Parts: sequence; C-alpha cells; structure tokens
Amino acid sequence: MIVNHTPAGWQIIYQQAHALLAAQLLHQWPAFLPTDQWVGLLAAAAQHDDEQADWTGHYGLTPAGAPANFTMKEFSLEQATRLMGAARFQGRWRSLLTSMHLSTLYECLRGQKAEIDAFLDEQLASQKTWRRALHLTKAHADQAYTLLHWCDRLSLILCRQELPEMGRALEIYTGPDGHRHEVRRPTEDGPVQVQPWPFREPQVAVSVEASILRQLQFKHDAELAAALREAPIETLRWELAKG
Repeated sequence: MIVNHTPAGWQIIYQQAHALLAAQLLHQWPAFLPTDQWVGLLAAAAQHDDEQADWTGHYGLTPAGAPANFTMKEFSLEQATRLMGAARFQGRWRSLLTSMHLSTLYECLRGQKAEIDAFLDEQLASQKTWRRALHLTKAHADQAYTLLHWCDRLSLILCRQELPEMGRALEIYTGPDGHRHEVRRPTEDGPVQVQPWPFREPQVAVSVEASILRQLQFKHDAELAAALREAPIETLRWELAKG
C-alpha cells in the first residue's frame, strides 16, 4: 500500500492501482516497439506489483497501529518468485521485462542472504537466455525497460504526493529517448508539467483510485482490512501538460 497522511486520516492507494497508473502513462508515449512487444510492455507495467501476499503478522500496520507504507515492508522473496511465475504464462518478453524490474529493485540486496543472491543470479541468467531466444540485443531490452521504470517513477511521484511546492522541478528519470525529464506543478490547482514533453498528445489525463480512512489507529490487520473494505473511494486525477 501507498499510505498518505491527510488532515482527516489516511489516503490508501494499493500498489496494484499505482501500477495501473504507470500503464496509463506508458500508453501515452509514442510506440517505438512492434505491437506484440508494446502490448507486453504495457502488461508488464500494469502487473509489476502483483502477487502480493496476504497480510500476516504486522504486514499492514506499523508498531503504533497506523497503516504501513510499502517502503516499510522488507523484500519478499516469495512475492518476487510468484510474480515471475505469473509472468511466465504471458511469455518470454513479459518475463524478461519483469525480471529486469526485479533486478533493478533488489540487486542492492546482494550479499545479505544466500537465497536472495541465488534469486538475483537466476534473474540475470534468465534474462540472457530470453534475449537470445527472442533475438534481442541488450540495448533493445534496456530501452523498453527504461520506459517501464520511467512510468513507474512518475506514477509513484503522483501517488505519493511528491510534487515539490512553489513550482520547483523534480527529476523523474532519464527516459528511453535519452532525455532527463522533470516534473513540476507551477500552481496548486493547475496542470502538472513534464519537461521535455514525451507524450503523443499535448495534454494527458490520468487517474488512480484511493481508499479514504478516517480512523488513525487499528488494533490488528483484520481491523484494518475490514476498514479498507468499507472505506469510501476517491478518484485522484491529474492533468499533464507541456512545461
């Protein structure tokens, strides 16, 4: 979950919903891949946070009883393994992109546990195998994955309310076009500006759903889960425009 504090309580955005927002952003880029690869890239973006485990222990709560943000959760080898298993059913290209995302996220954990190292080694070996089987260069795969990473990053900026105040710029990521893109919001109620502009259309509208909680603390995960099931839903919308 992405957890934002509000004056009345909590705004909760599920990680799968954030991933769907990333796919919306990706869909707005001019396609630079064959149709089958482009659709596979969209699928990888939309499903890159799937296969989350059921809540156990204190998965959903902080020690103080507040909803726990996803950044407070340790790496789950089980979830990563399930995610790769699910990708397999959509083919080698989807598997390659998903594996590259896991490598990007978790290579920093190398050396902590033998089982994590084995998983990371398996990803690198599998990526080489899939590239050879699909007759792809590493540069081709890297360009495609870079777009997924770019869209993931901008989606997180929007979902986590990270747009700086006073119209200051924040780097998104270097895109597949080789440009370093920045995002800013010059006015509180105005459009979000992206520079340089990467999308097909001069203006883009995207959205994500959030659950609104007014209870600040919970006794256990079951109470939080019940509150989330009954929580009102708010659709968050952004208009993106050229800087």
